[in-house]
Amino acid sequence: MNSIELAGVKVPRIGQGTWRMGEDAAQRRAEVAALRLGIELGLTLIDSAEMYGEGGAEVVVGEAIAGQRDSVFLVSKVYPHNASRSGVAAACERSLQRLKTEVIDLYLLHWRGQYPLAETVEAFERLREQGKIKRWGVSNFDLADMQELDAPTCATNQVLYNPEARGIEFDLLPWQQRQGMPLMAYCPLGQGGQLLRSPALREVAERHAVTPAQVALAWALRVPGVIAIPKAVDPAHLHLNAEAAGLRLNAEDLATIDAAYPPPAGKRHLQMV
Repeated sequence: MNSIELAGVKVPRIGQGTWRMGEDAAQRRAEVAALRLGIELGLTLIDSAEMYGEGGAEVVVGEAIAGQRDSVFLVSKVYPHNASRSGVAAACERSLQRLKTEVIDLYLLHWRGQYPLAETVEAFERLREQGKIKRWGVSNFDLADMQELDAPTCATNQVLYNPEARGIEFDLLPWQQRQGMPLMAYCPLGQGGQLLRSPALREVAERHAVTPAQVALAWALRVPGVIAIPKAVDPAHLHLNAEAAGLRLNAEDLATIDAAYPPPAGKRHLQMV
């Protein structure tokens, strides 16, 4: 598995997302098993949030990592409405309890809200000093937000990135690369399955005898400094995700995808889901 340094730790460039986990009790056993299988396959970065299932996803993650916490790089996020000095501390404590861990490796502000960034950063730094989190970062921040944040201790920015949503390539992604700041790509396989039905991705997949999902992951990883966090519960999909780390797209492949999903020629509003 290809790795990258994130928050001072080597992590795999393909991790596991947990959005929509913890919402259906009937799926809990399968979700826990999926995360455990992913860890076995080397997908040891697990991304969650207090928003996912209103804490339900963190409960699933906590069960999945029991007995192997030291093998996992754990990411979670705080709601913007909890991003005050006192709110961050309380939200983090709840997340730690659900995750059944004493420390979160990387704690993110899910998106900008009503509280000043300086107040949230102060709260994050206090948590770091207390040993509740190891590093902190942000999510859904555009370039202007990152420049306003102006915090060298920010470890990452997690944003929507896939061939259908590549506006960040114009300014945000190059800026983060110049800063040496890894970018976490959520929804790298798109939303609703439309991207994976794309004739362009299917054409590239056929050339390499792989799946369109593996092509989408390899496309994201073609960019230095990008980490992809697809969500999967099906064991077959987890195996395919892990194998995608070794797929290399050539110039013809990238041209095919560019023709269907042109790179941005100018500034675009940051896309979010």
